[in-house]
Amino acid sequence: MKKIKISHVVTAMAVVLVVMLLIPDTKAWISRGLMKIGLFKPDLTGSVDRPEPAPHPANRKPAVVFKDGQGNPIDATNLTGKVVFINFWATWCPPCIAEMPSIDKLHQQFKDNEDIVFLMVDVDNQYEKSKRFMESKKLGLPVHVPAGEIPGHWLGGAIPTTIILDKQGEIAAKHEGMADYSRPEVADFLHRLIAE
Repeated sequence: MKKIKISHVVTAMAVVLVVMLLIPDTKAWISRGLMKIGLFKPDLTGSVDRPEPAPHPANRKPAVVFKDGQGNPIDATNLTGKVVFINFWATWCPPCIAEMPSIDKLHQQFKDNEDIVFLMVDVDNQYEKSKRFMESKKLGLPVHVPAGEIPGHWLGGAIPTTIILDKQGEIAAKHEGMADYSRPEVADFLHRLIAE
């Protein structure tokens, strides 16, 4: 029986590590596997630090605007009466790529519900590249890009970041990092917000 040399094992591990570092889809595939065993659950506690609102004309919240592919503006803070699911991501981000199928499954559950809006916001502001990415992965998620400044309490420095706004435009949940949004408790959380 042949003995396996330590140098061969180290070389094989180094090759696997290099592949993982260089190919985002490989990291995403491994991350999706870890999500499926329950390691990455979204934080739906609703405890979010919010800055004190600055006085604003007519007591209106400052706009947070995104654009769709036709350049139509969508003010996420002015969608009163709707729950808003916002995911900040980029095409080069392995954790973003890993969680996309789970967000797509969630979106499919709610796509015909007029009381919820999904905004997949490419933080690199490259709509065409993001749209091609969604098509290549056979994902039906609506792509948007920022059309102005994103508040720091919405998006710090980490992507992916997901925030869920309640019907009053307040943050009901915020999660930084990847998560499995196809979990039943996420749909239950959204249904509760829609029912409020």
